[in-house]
Amino acid sequence: MKLEKHLTPWVQNIIVNAQTEEELEDDKLTLTQMFPTILKEALLIVKGVSIYIIIGIGIGAAMHGFLPTGFFEHYINKGQWYAVPLAVLFGVPMYSNAAGVIPIIQVLVAKGVPLGTAIAFMMGVIGLSLPEAMLLKKVMNWKLIAIYFGTIAFFMILSGYLFNILL
Repeated sequence: MKLEKHLTPWVQNIIVNAQTEEELEDDKLTLTQMFPTILKEALLIVKGVSIYIIIGIGIGAAMHGFLPTGFFEHYINKGQWYAVPLAVLFGVPMYSNAAGVIPIIQVLVAKGVPLGTAIAFMMGVIGLSLPEAMLLKKVMNWKLIAIYFGTIAFFMILSGYLFNILL
């Protein structure tokens, strides 16, 4: 789409430098030599994800215990054309990863939200969060962030409608 001009200057410099330099040191290491680094990175990922899983379970439990039956059926159901876009928009203020939002999705589906709408909400939480926009601001200008969010949101909404139609 020729949007490179909307990247910050320091990112553009990195791209130019990466095209001219190659790091070959990692290619020379054997799997045995790389194993401690791989293990350390894996443990860091598990440590970082575990808090989101616990938070997601807590939110799911609260929703399961406190939301009245039919709440989501009333506001976000298959018969309302705006349910899928609304679900994506509801996901934007939240910040979680896939593992942390799965318990929430399970409760939404159990409470009557169609699967496509729940999946659209999950994708909105994971892919279009406000903290993510703040991080992207370090490498993109606002116009590129808006293009990114608009494109991703469009396909999330399209996916939600397709799942609702097919299921």
